[in-house]
Amino acid sequence: THAHLDHCGLLPRLVKDGFHGRILATGPTAEIARIVMLDSARLQVEDVETKKMRHKREGRPDPHPPVPLYTEQDAQDAASLFQTVAFQRSIPVARGLNAEFFEAGHILGAASIKVSFGANASARTVLFSGDIGRWHRPIINDPNPCDEADYVLMESTYGDSRHGSDEEIEETLQRVVTETVASGGNIVIPSFAIERSQDVLYHLNTLLLANRIPHLLVFLDSPMATRVTDVFGHWPEFFDPDMRELIRQDRSPFDLPGLVMAGSTEDSKAINRIRGSVIIITGAGMCTGGRIKHHLVRNISRPESTILFVGYQAQDTLGRQIVEGAPAVRIFGSTLPVKARICRIEGFSGHADREELLRWAGFLKRAPRRSFVIHGEPQVAEHFRATLEERKGWNAAVPSLGQSVELD
Repeated sequence: THAHLDHCGLLPRLVKDGFHGRILATGPTAEIARIVMLDSARLQVEDVETKKMRHKREGRPDPHPPVPLYTEQDAQDAASLFQTVAFQRSIPVARGLNAEFFEAGHILGAASIKVSFGANASARTVLFSGDIGRWHRPIINDPNPCDEADYVLMESTYGDSRHGSDEEIEETLQRVVTETVASGGNIVIPSFAIERSQDVLYHLNTLLLANRIPHLLVFLDSPMATRVTDVFGHWPEFFDPDMRELIRQDRSPFDLPGLVMAGSTEDSKAINRIRGSVIIITGAGMCTGGRIKHHLVRNISRPESTILFVGYQAQDTLGRQIVEGAPAVRIFGSTLPVKARICRIEGFSGHADREELLRWAGFLKRAPRRSFVIHGEPQVAEHFRATLEERKGWNAAVPSLGQSVELD
């Protein structure tokens, strides 16, 4: 459905294990997924080597040496199997089986996918929502949902909450930047390379053009985010009208004043030699790896700095520990006290909230025969299941791992 790691990250493993069929996706998804898979493979190999060296240095026996799930070659092999498709066109997948992609509005190129099979009275359709996006968000088009399906598998990431508005996003961002600069610290923003980094740049650009925040250096310290930002320029037809107008006026938020793309490791290290406040946008969004850990080491124990979270933090991630108020965290084998100010802006999310999920469901002309609430923490999924039954009259269930369901 789209190129986030949790949706494409196992494709190289499937290929490594023998899959050699087609991988169907929109053009932007295919291009971004290649970047994501290669980056994932590289990080896995690096992490394995780092762990081996640490175990050797510590004299720890290693009866089961760690190995990566896949290598860069496996990722390249997976990328070679992509076949690009357009929205709202029926695509033959196998005999009697067709697929149709619909704009999901989540990230560039994201789709919901309807699969059709059978004929006449036995014809059935299954709709996979993928990750559902939001209406009236910057840069990309709004969702354009499917209007009929017999069965629906629907995400529920924010199925129990409401997001803030753009005004709230910019007010909070303005306050965080202004107050941190006054304290003499840095603003460190753990951010997903795909869509979230570009959204942050968009809002920073809006604030800078209006002189609502100090004109600081802004570092996009993520090679993947830089490459993905380049991909955005290849697919202007996926932009919403406002974004296309900005580009026509030569005011792209990806060219905001003071933006520095930190491509190399040396560029990243040089950021820490700058005196005065800077904004550092870097991956990974949940602080699970990449350059963010190095910037956390240098800032998380500084009371004058701010760690600003702009995305979902999954259970058991370093980011989740920090936002939940851990007094200290372990990074690179060392325990560091958390003294920096920790802030969070929920409204940046590319996921639909409860009301937007219900809006997406409302595009179906009739209730599906059955629906399955997926892609959410257990209590959230159960909450949204009950909401679908109460407010939409759907026959909804939260499936469990390994459960089999027969569709009539």
